[in-house]
Amino acid sequence: MPGALDGYRIIDLSQVISGPLATRILADQGADVIKVEPPSGDILRHMGGISGLSPTFTTTNRSKRSVVLDLKKPEALETLRRLVKGADVFIQNSRPGTAERIGIGEKALREINPKLIYVSICGFGEEGPYAHKRVYDPLVQGMSTLTEIQGGPAGRPSLVRIIVPDKVTALTASQSITAALLARERTGEGQHVRLSMLDAVIAFVWPEGMAYHTFVSPDLPRPKPVARRDLVYETLDGYVVASTVARREFEGFCRAVGKPEWLEDPRFKDAAGMVKNAKERLEMMAEVLATNTTEHWLEVLDAEDVPCAPVLTRDDVHLHPQVQANGIIVEDEHPVVGRVRQARPPERMDGTPSAITRPAPTIGQHTEEVLVELGLTSAEISKLRELGALGTLA
Repeated sequence: MPGALDGYRIIDLSQVISGPLATRILADQGADVIKVEPPSGDILRHMGGISGLSPTFTTTNRSKRSVVLDLKKPEALETLRRLVKGADVFIQNSRPGTAERIGIGEKALREINPKLIYVSICGFGEEGPYAHKRVYDPLVQGMSTLTEIQGGPAGRPSLVRIIVPDKVTALTASQSITAALLARERTGEGQHVRLSMLDAVIAFVWPEGMAYHTFVSPDLPRPKPVARRDLVYETLDGYVVASTVARREFEGFCRAVGKPEWLEDPRFKDAAGMVKNAKERLEMMAEVLATNTTEHWLEVLDAEDVPCAPVLTRDDVHLHPQVQANGIIVEDEHPVVGRVRQARPPERMDGTPSAITRPAPTIGQHTEEVLVELGLTSAEISKLRELGALGTLA
């Protein structure tokens, strides 16, 4: 069955993660995503792997087609404009002003396609003192307060060790594109979707990370953040995660670990006390969990309905029974790199299922296919090659 976005065409000029992951989500959901690359390819291609297929590129650009256009050539720009004319969405994540300088800004492309959804992703925003900066994920982590939150009781800010801002921006972008397409179905009008990584991550952090700053009035109660240990506890043979947010969960924990006297501790008499004295409570939990094995604690905590889980490693996550029961990790054969293991689309839609529809493309793999669909003749394509508009690999 076709995916939910079958019939929509997206022209994707973005590189690295924030834009490409957004369009991959949409491609898995059925959209025809044409990845337009410079002759050198998306820089993510060259971060390991073979034949321009790094592991991260391979999983971030599956279900797409690749076209090479050297936009320094006027003939390539004209070809891109022809692609845009029949597209629903155009997305780019260059620095503010770059697209306008080369003639593919929102205003220029809307003249070609008035109903176009034009998407601009940038790092810090289109205006302001940092608008001009080159931006990577760690910079946004620092400015969004993620590093302070991640720092823990030692007080030193710390980076999250995966690219959370890039991925949060991608998720926000994919949802915004779908919303814009829905709005166009109702109004018949396209629009410009602007999104900065900084905006996306501050919005992501805010609900609980900035709770102390949410109520502005000094007369209202505000939970001041307290540096405390995390919820990963060392056991005799590994690690376990356990969380006791509700009072009944803490009661279950005390029974499971044989510490009923903790329930009489005045510091933990109610939910407010549990929050106020969380630092002490978590340290006490850590001490007792260090006295037995992970398997033991998972068994007794689960018996008391206490939220708990093992800490899995990157080597064993795909082997865990729950992960296998979900079928989230799949393996496919890639014609260039061989067997590829990756996560399937997480959403399960029974009417319009999402799926990995094709392997990640080699650079320019679909250039001629797409240009033929565009109506170009063999002679016209050959001419573009001679002029260098398609690079040397397409």
